[in-house]
Amino acid sequence: MLEKPTLIGCDFTSRPTRQKPITVAVVRWLPLDLPTGRSRSVLKTNETLQLNEIHRFDNFIDFERFLSTDCAELKGPWVGGFDLPFGLPRELVQTLCWPLEWGACVQHYCTLERSQIREIFKDFCANRPSGSKFAHRETDYVANSSPSMKWVNPPVAYMLHAGIPVLIKANLTLPGIRRGNLKRIGLETYPGILAREIVGHQSYKSDDKQKQNSERLLAREKILKTLAKGDYSLGFKIKTSKAQANQLLEDASGDSLDALMCAVQAAWGAKQFEQGNALYGLPSAMDPLEGWILTC
Repeated sequence: MLEKPTLIGCDFTSRPTRQKPITVAVVRWLPLDLPTGRSRSVLKTNETLQLNEIHRFDNFIDFERFLSTDCAELKGPWVGGFDLPFGLPRELVQTLCWPLEWGACVQHYCTLERSQIREIFKDFCANRPSGSKFAHRETDYVANSSPSMKWVNPPVAYMLHAGIPVLIKANLTLPGIRRGNLKRIGLETYPGILAREIVGHQSYKSDDKQKQNSERLLAREKILKTLAKGDYSLGFKIKTSKAQANQLLEDASGDSLDALMCAVQAAWGAKQFEQGNALYGLPSAMDPLEGWILTC
């Protein structure tokens, strides 16, 4: 039987600080509890995942070291879900006459300063009609996520600019996009997909302390209870200690809960691979320049 990979979920920020760190949840599979005299085939497909630890990194060097070093927690194969875009819209890249191969494109993109990116993208938007200012990836439409070229609220363009070099330096394999260390798998995830399934458009987080109210706390409680029961589309039951549950709820920024949901989405991808899908559940028709958000 193949070794189950460790799972990680990453809530990323393009400017990590002590106040707003990169947040990573490490999750492990719990052994299936087989009833006496019952075969594995009659069990429910729901599997249980155990939250092991939540790490916070206030700089890219420590984050990269965590991903690239065989530390105790990540010794052996692992699959990670990262909440940052892996590619730019093909329409944008073609219009700017940038390389159409992913590696060359991101290499060029990441040599630019953020001020250059902002001006280039602002010029691109200025020449487009109102309501269609941004170019979108196909997956952004399906996931209802911000376009990966957006540089404000949220600045996902800067997240790509800061995050992809770290994933490349750590030599991750990005299925359908980049071949690296086959024991370190990186998948683009978006916790908003899972959160919307559970609480709709109810806000469950805010970086603004004045908006960190009881309504958002109740929404986080609903998300965590739903994950614990496995009563949602991906079906994994999430187990946490009481202290961990409090940590997830008390983090009003939602970063800890988002990291956990990214790990849950990574678990779904790992399960697809286990069942024979070499792309970890990503669509075979995915544009390798743009990438794709898992589970959407």
